[in-house]
Amino acid sequence: MPVNPETLAALQDKYLVLHEFVRAAKNRLDANIWDYLVGATETEATMRRNRMGIDALALRPRVLRDVSEIDTSSTLFGKKVRLPVLLAPVGGLEFMAVGANGAVTAGEGASGFGVPIMLSSVSKPGLEEVAAAATGMKIYQLYVRGDAASVEDSIRRAQDNGYDAFCLTVDTAIYSRRERDIARRFAKPWRATATGDAQRYQAALNWDDVKRIKDAHPAMPLILKGIGTGEDALIACQHGVEVVYVSNHGGRQLDAGRGSIEVLPEVVQAVAGRAKVWVDGGFSRGTDIVKALCLGAECVGLGRLYCYALAADGAAGVVRLLEILENEFRSALGLLGVTSVGQLGPSFVAPSTPTNLPHVHSAFPLLRLDDSGY
Repeated sequence: MPVNPETLAALQDKYLVLHEFVRAAKNRLDANIWDYLVGATETEATMRRNRMGIDALALRPRVLRDVSEIDTSSTLFGKKVRLPVLLAPVGGLEFMAVGANGAVTAGEGASGFGVPIMLSSVSKPGLEEVAAAATGMKIYQLYVRGDAASVEDSIRRAQDNGYDAFCLTVDTAIYSRRERDIARRFAKPWRATATGDAQRYQAALNWDDVKRIKDAHPAMPLILKGIGTGEDALIACQHGVEVVYVSNHGGRQLDAGRGSIEVLPEVVQAVAGRAKVWVDGGFSRGTDIVKALCLGAECVGLGRLYCYALAADGAAGVVRLLEILENEFRSALGLLGVTSVGQLGPSFVAPSTPTNLPHVHSAFPLLRLDDSGY
């Protein structure tokens, strides 16, 4: 169902800055779901380094250039998108979205604005229902919970339902200790089937599986999400993968890891143009997106950020959030002296000193939220 224009119009004054979505989401969500959304693994160091790495880069503007006309769009898999971002896969969207339609609502928001959604296999409704609602670009992301025949069935269903690409998440061989959930004794409902034999399939996933999938479906763009080193990026290219997706699962998997934007340059160097490079991990502002593109990313995944909007006001909330992000992105491009995504490059960024202590919400220094603790 398309986003209602009247509903969207009503949000133009309700949300003027991004941090207002964060507050609205916290006020609406169950405490367990909120902690799942904002939390990470053990010490949460990787999550904080996502923000620290972004904040440790400064922008280098050029002036006296004609920026009267700015194009914020980009192209993914030969299709135009309004911004070089995608809604990254998030499990349990049915527990976050306003209403009961979860991932369908997210898909409507993505398509209503004009960016892709990457649907997680552990969000409901399933891929068929989301495909019917998401009229724009869509990608299916799989956690492997069965044998090769099960994976093949997921690929076939995604192809039959018009998904533009297929993604394997590769950084969840072992499910991490997420202490916010543990401290609350919160068992996530969407994890109920990911135990025993089901989890062992993900743990056993290896490069031979990637080769089997790519050999069987050479024309289908394949994405590997969760690449964290140049070495693995090189192996991915040797297997013909179309997109190397740099991600640390929002800091939810390996603790004490590097921030995604710190990893990005070595992956771009290793790939050397043989595949596209996408990235996620703490990206929350228009300038964050600019920094990732300057370092060689083609597209930036948004995770927690769009979930706040989804929880606050459903599909229309997602569209409104993306409108504000687009305004930030356009402003950053113009003030850098560029008029399109293709003009960005490494010369526009430089190492600098972070000004905020890293935190899941350090991109929003005006935000003050009470921490209810445990």
